[in-house]
Amino acid sequence: MAKKPGTNPKGEFAFFNVTYEDGSQRSNRRVPAELLGGLDGDEPARGFIMEQDREIAEKSGRPPLAIKSLDRVGAKKK
Repeated sequence: MAKKPGTNPKGEFAFFNVTYEDGSQRSNRRVPAELLGGLDGDEPARGFIMEQDREIAEKSGRPPLAIKSLDRVGAKKK
């Protein structure tokens, strides 16, 4: 059954664009918002995405790719 418009909680996830060492990119990777913030900022997102990549690699039989950079979607560049 379809949801009513506006019932999805805002701010539940933060989205990141991930660039890997081989030059490939994945957009809009979801990370739970409760992991982020505080003194570490967005650094916990790297560990969360690396764990997701390990699980995906395990299922696909390919080695996980090393992350080159991680950028929050919609954040201003420094």
